[in-house]
Amino acid sequence: MKKEDILSMIDEEGVEFIRLQFTDVFGKLKNIAVTPGQMSKVFANRYSFYGAAVYGNKYDFDDRLYLYPDLDTFSILPWRPQQGKVAKIYCDIHFADGTPFENAPRYILKRAVDKAKESGYSLIVDPECEFFLFHTDENGLPTTTSHELAEYMDVGPVDFGENARRDIVLMLEEMGFEIESSHHEHAPAQHEIDFKEDDAFAMADSIQTFKFAVRSIAKRFGLYATFMPMPRQGVAGSGMHIRLRLMKDGKNVFMKSDGVPSDEAMWFSGGIMQHARGLAAIANPTVNSYKRLVSGLDAPYMINWATKGEKALINIESEPDDVKVEIRFPDGAANPYLLFATCIAAGLDGIDKQTSPGDELATDTSSFGHLPDDLKEALEELGKDEVVKGALGSDFTDIYTKIKRDEWNDFISEVTEWEIRNYLAKL
Repeated sequence: MKKEDILSMIDEEGVEFIRLQFTDVFGKLKNIAVTPGQMSKVFANRYSFYGAAVYGNKYDFDDRLYLYPDLDTFSILPWRPQQGKVAKIYCDIHFADGTPFENAPRYILKRAVDKAKESGYSLIVDPECEFFLFHTDENGLPTTTSHELAEYMDVGPVDFGENARRDIVLMLEEMGFEIESSHHEHAPAQHEIDFKEDDAFAMADSIQTFKFAVRSIAKRFGLYATFMPMPRQGVAGSGMHIRLRLMKDGKNVFMKSDGVPSDEAMWFSGGIMQHARGLAAIANPTVNSYKRLVSGLDAPYMINWATKGEKALINIESEPDDVKVEIRFPDGAANPYLLFATCIAAGLDGIDKQTSPGDELATDTSSFGHLPDDLKEALEELGKDEVVKGALGSDFTDIYTKIKRDEWNDFISEVTEWEIRNYLAKL
């Protein structure tokens, strides 16, 4: 899009607010809202903010950073009022002198995508985004309460979230998404909406828009949408499986001419498996993430692969005209920019080194072992993985690790209800 196109849309559609959006290190969407009269300032890259916002205000960083709008990401938010419409545009982050801010998640992915292009590769991503729709309390704050008892692919009236899910789909389609399917998931109040695959960079933007839309539209129904991996004990958690296709010269390099997985598909999978323990700090970035991975509810734990294995870390999916590598351990808390950047690096490292993934559904812990048991262990593994750290950058890795270690220390210092229940009257 050109500046003139955007200004025409703003005028013709009656847009009164434009959200200049960016993503912090945790994948949380941030923005500065402006009115149409300020668009000349937007186009001149003159909007700035204190850089600590990139780190969720959890790191001392006082530099002022500047928003550079990516014009192609401009779109109108259809769930906002039809009078006085609201639009959004994603922004890259730069220093005052115009140099890119290298710790911005969007820039980290751009760097990984550009590096892959040097070898002729591009990555196509097909995500499965799962989430819960819970009731809110009298103050509009989220709870973990739901009265529904629906199960996998149930319909209304058992599926209480059917109407909200329908509106989410329709609004996303208005924004240009091609929705392929939507359905109720395994746990009560759990849902999934699948949309058409895209290249890694565009898909990371789309996932951020998707989450923003899901939360915003759910609120209109008095519900709260959460991508928290394991909000309720004893039921399935929410993952964000990603199916990948590696392209070169317009062809899927994961597939031989007869539809059989290629050596590159196996080596790429081997690379993901080789680096899975370090990747976990990005793919499963919260304390809560590891409650899902050891729940025994179909989430992977062992680092293995299969062709038809729902509990495997990686599924290599083969059809007569297609082969995809599905990575099953990431969850909805993952920052998609960081996730895709590190998966690209790990998978291409596997191709470069011709890393074998071993035998199908192997459980030999002497080969790849299992995923970390908790966030602390995942951060330790990240610190030892030069490939994953290389994709993120050493400065980013150091800061991210510090913030996440603080999160872990906050968690272990918390006195929980479980401790009170099991120890108070017994000791």
